[in-house]
Amino acid sequence: MVMLTQRQLLILDAIIRDYTNIGEPIGSKTLQNQLPVHVSSATIRNEMAVLERNGFIMKEHSSSGRVPSLKGYRYYIDNIVEPEIVEPQALHSIQSSFSNEFQKVDEIVAVSAKILSELTNYTAFTLKPEAKEVRLEGFRLVPLGNQQVMVILVTSDGGVENQLFNLPPGMHGEELEAVVRVINNQVVGLPLKDVTRKLQASLPLLTKYLQQPEIFIEVFSQMLDQALCDQVYIDGKMNLLNLANSENLEEIKHLYTLFEHDTPDVVTLLDDLDQDISVTFGNEQHNSLVDYSLISATYDVGAYGKGKIAILGPTNMPYSKMLGLLTVFRKELANKMIDYYRECGK
Repeated sequence: MVMLTQRQLLILDAIIRDYTNIGEPIGSKTLQNQLPVHVSSATIRNEMAVLERNGFIMKEHSSSGRVPSLKGYRYYIDNIVEPEIVEPQALHSIQSSFSNEFQKVDEIVAVSAKILSELTNYTAFTLKPEAKEVRLEGFRLVPLGNQQVMVILVTSDGGVENQLFNLPPGMHGEELEAVVRVINNQVVGLPLKDVTRKLQASLPLLTKYLQQPEIFIEVFSQMLDQALCDQVYIDGKMNLLNLANSENLEEIKHLYTLFEHDTPDVVTLLDDLDQDISVTFGNEQHNSLVDYSLISATYDVGAYGKGKIAILGPTNMPYSKMLGLLTVFRKELANKMIDYYRECGK
């Protein structure tokens, strides 16, 4: 990897900070007035040329100014950025919001996503503690008569989902019991996000007992999606509109739909981010997030596991400020959950 000099680091840092603030290409004269050391405009231009050759900055148009590249942002995150100290007003707002009485953990998780979205004006996500460990614990089919059964799923966190399913004509109890055995053998004990894929692979087995197993798997998948929805809370989807322009409307629509309906995708996206605090750029993660950045952080609830919080915003978001905010926020959220469990004696 290319190692930058101290002066190049200062210039890259200043370009990223200025571009975040004004959203326009940054020129050498602007930088000359901001660097903590006196450097001539010509020297700055030479250093900018080096940064450009190495792919850390680029020309957006024919302007003499430069903007950060994704490589530049990645270098900045890995080597330069420092979390800002959170302003007292923001800290008070977080603590005040968590001071309310909550009846269940889900309320705390939902409120946390709302607070985070309001503080950042971005789309926010909160994953319940150990959501990625939630597994399918049980599966039953309960006959109701008139060729109807109730499909019941039980998850390892105590969740129960049920839905009606119309049986094919002529299907009897023995076939029902066989379907239950196949599914229990194949998918019980798996993480929820892996169940549908495993069922798809089990189609040949189900075909022996169901004429149209795809329809049954679709019902099953809908129930799993709902169970996963119970694990992740999303707030501030409308904030995506703040990022909309004439060139990315279709992209924004797709993202909105992804967050509205494809909860398993969101859970998988957050589960894949295993670091304590991480910044992921769109080209490193999901195809739908190419022009965006995702900052995620774990929060630790002791014996009750770990959860995730995250914000999705533009690539030129103020990373120092956001990293400082998430560092404080995850501690306040964890403290609130620990207090809740302690008070409830759970």
